[in-house]
Amino acid sequence: MVKITLKVEGMACGMCESHVNETIRKNFEVKKVTSSHKKGLTEIISENPLDEEAVKKAVNETGYQVLSINTEPYVKKGLFSR
Repeated sequence: MVKITLKVEGMACGMCESHVNETIRKNFEVKKVTSSHKKGLTEIISENPLDEEAVKKAVNETGYQVLSINTEPYVKKGLFSR
């Protein structure tokens, strides 16, 4: 599992977050995607790394701009983990 964090410019409201999330879900096989217009971030959890250029292209085509992409291993936190 990997966690991909996108720094996205141009999201101004909850509807913008929905547009970005839907674009990611529609174009890529992901477990979870969440966006925050206040933080300017989109977090994606997926089984395998995604093609960063394809992610950037898909989001940029919706009218938002991906400024950076960070991919790191994702370890699911258990109920009792510290």
